[in-house]
Amino acid sequence: MDNIPALIDPPQFLALAAALGFASGFRLYATLFLTGLAGYMGWVELPAGLQVLQHPGVLGASGFMLFVEFFADKIPYVDSMWDAVHTLVRIPAGAALAAGALGADGTAMTWIAALVGGSLAATSHATKMTTRAAVNTSPEPFSNVAVSLFEDGLVVFLLWLSATHPAIFTAVLVVSVVVALVLLVVLVKFLKRVIREVQDFFAGRRMLRER
Repeated sequence: MDNIPALIDPPQFLALAAALGFASGFRLYATLFLTGLAGYMGWVELPAGLQVLQHPGVLGASGFMLFVEFFADKIPYVDSMWDAVHTLVRIPAGAALAAGALGADGTAMTWIAALVGGSLAATSHATKMTTRAAVNTSPEPFSNVAVSLFEDGLVVFLLWLSATHPAIFTAVLVVSVVVALVLLVVLVKFLKRVIREVQDFFAGRRMLRER
């Protein structure tokens, strides 16, 4: 890990802000813990607005929540409930982390970072929730675990890439956002069809009872 540079260039700050926003929508506590751990271990030099994440107390809290989320996210239906509860947490947290990456002085750039970070968090969170709802229509539990592990790896990869190769990260982020939006549209249509089929099924049973 010694080859990871300090975050001193504007492109790296911008890449980190975007990565924190997008990753928060998938794994907020992993994002908090890994970012803080990287600063605590000296792998990266965190911006002043994020240095609180490397405090031992904050690391302990985010590490505990990461442990809980790691298992909750792999249990069918529990994962969807967990996502629903965190709708009010991940998006503002993504905005705050992105703003912290560019400083907390209230400048226009900080507000722009917050808006972009919150939007990226909302996009990834909505895609995650919709994907899990679609996966939960399958009776077997293995797909939940596979999707969850993919998200775990994606968060680690995006954070690492933003710190080491910000230009490549930008291209990967653009592709990821496009894929997420397309997937969101497709899965919403799929879930609407499933809901209609369930409604038709119960409507048919009710008509049979009335006869």
